[in-house]
Amino acid sequence: AMEKSYMSVFLLLVAISCALAKDVGKKDAKQTTAKPKLPQTLSRGWGDQLFWTQTYEEALFRAKHSNKPLMIIHHLEDCPHSQALKKAFAEDKEIQQLAEKFILLNLVYETTDKNLAPDGQYVPRIMFIDPSLTVRADITGRYSNRLYAYEPSDISLLHSNMQKALKLLKTEL
Repeated sequence: AMEKSYMSVFLLLVAISCALAKDVGKKDAKQTTAKPKLPQTLSRGWGDQLFWTQTYEEALFRAKHSNKPLMIIHHLEDCPHSQALKKAFAEDKEIQQLAEKFILLNLVYETTDKNLAPDGQYVPRIMFIDPSLTVRADITGRYSNRLYAYEPSDISLLHSNMQKALKLLKTEL
């Protein structure tokens, strides 16, 4: 009989930890219940009508096979700079239109690919990767100490960098 009660306690613990894990992931469930669309969660607010890839691997695969450049946004949900840039990005109609021509990925965690953090793992940072899967170190923001950082006031620079990434495609491939 003793073994049985151990077992039920163990099962209960497993159930509790799974539930906790679910809660952590659904921190912003309030917003998602209104629009239960999958892209909504993947966009994390950067553009709900845009198509966002789920993983870095999927993004690379799509960039290579669709011949579109990949735009990766590293950010954190609780970082005020990330939040401010996200708002500017999501509310800029021209940027949102241009973004449709890219494979898109936004990440709240770092990948193991060191090429995505050539000058550090700061957020927010936005990098472009061409379909030959080369990180474009030549498309940078305005800060020499954080090459891929953008602020809300840099939205027009980001827009022209997105155009640059698309133009490179035409001239190089």
